Amino acid sequence: MRLKLIVALVSDDKSDVVVDAARAAGATGSTIITSVRGDGLEPEKTFFGLDLAAKRDLVLFLVVETRAREILERIRDAARLDSEPGAGIAFQVPIEDAVGLNTQLPTILEEVESDL
Repeated sequence: MRLKLIVALVSDDKSDVVVDAARAAGATGSTIITSVRGDGLEPEKTFFGLDLAAKRDLVLFLVVETRAREILERIRDAARLDSEPGAGIAFQVPIEDAVGLNTQLPTILEEVESDL
């Protein structure tokens, strides 16, 4: 089985939108790491040394390869990644191997069979 890891870095107010869009496109689960930091093209503003930037979340999805592009595009559209400056980014990377998926195997196999 070929898998992809989709990584989305978005503001915390868009995390639920991203998860809902990914699920609608076939993702079966997600992992959200909250309060991550990063720098974009423009330095973030501060006020007396306090960071005024919105909180960011790292949202991870392990998905079957055949659904990865559709899920990525749905995330892009739902979070408006290509139309709002600073909205975030999302990308996918191939996964060579994974363990611990036996509990999700029936659902994953259904997805693969429906794509054939």
